[in-house]
Amino acid sequence: MARPLRIEIRGALYHISSRGNDNSPVYRDEEDYQKFLEILSEIPQRYGTFLHVYILMENHYHILIETPEGNIKGAIHYLNASYAGYFNKRYRRSGHLFQGRYKGAIIQKEVYLLPVSRHLHLNPVRAEVVRRPEDYRWSSYSEYIGKRKPQGWMTYDSILAQYFQPEETARNLYKLYVEEGIGKRENPFAGMKGGILGKDEFIDEIKRRAKLKKHREIPDSKIFARSLKFEDVLTAVAKRFGIDKSMIKEVGRRGNQARKVSFYILRQFTDISNERIAKYFGIGYTAVSQAKSRIKKEMKKNRRLKKIINDLEKELMGEE
Repeated sequence: MARPLRIEIRGALYHISSRGNDNSPVYRDEEDYQKFLEILSEIPQRYGTFLHVYILMENHYHILIETPEGNIKGAIHYLNASYAGYFNKRYRRSGHLFQGRYKGAIIQKEVYLLPVSRHLHLNPVRAEVVRRPEDYRWSSYSEYIGKRKPQGWMTYDSILAQYFQPEETARNLYKLYVEEGIGKRENPFAGMKGGILGKDEFIDEIKRRAKLKKHREIPDSKIFARSLKFEDVLTAVAKRFGIDKSMIKEVGRRGNQARKVSFYILRQFTDISNERIAKYFGIGYTAVSQAKSRIKKEMKKNRRLKKIINDLEKELMGEE
């Protein structure tokens, strides 16, 4: 199964969501909601993050989280694993609680913080769980408008500061802003590109900082790199090894490292499947995975091989 785009950048703002397996409930009663919030409250201090918004629905959750340290993977792994451990123990169950990997998107804070926060806070209204967002208990919205005591581990300033007004006035203005969205069919995520919500300049900046490439585990990143074909890879590999391209396709030729490197690059930096690669080279598809694994291990010991692959990567991604 294709994985969502994964980018870890210092200071990035993320929208994170995770859903129960087969859309099953991940919270069954009040104790479950409270336990999740208890674990969530540990994230800012443990990982140095800023939590701006949270919405806990019956079968999924949403959070807006900022990571000065660029450690979103560790933070969300801790959150999901800790809660799943609690849930499984309490209900004497086993297996995954959440469906696959969490979904994440980088948000351009200066442009989309307000519309995304409104969209998330209106989630219970769109789901027809409540008529007004402040009536939903498991959301940060009531804390923003002063209906409920603010949580010490949440960060409210970034959203309220958008109004350049005293706190009480800012809370009222935010309340009006959110209420204006009730009944509107707007979705700020409609303009998202490859896991990033922002203007073109922002996307270019994220691309530069993250050094994004086309990678088989993050297929959404294909908007940042040209598509690679078999012939592109074989031509580049043959040139680096100083051999004819036809030699890479020879079956049964022992010590054909160029062939193995080709397998590795095709699997690591494209979304071409094992089956297609195997058919192209006239071998079994398991041989492709085995070759990739062997090259990956050998790269840790062989500096020359690692340099060859790094150079090929730069060439194929247009970075030379």
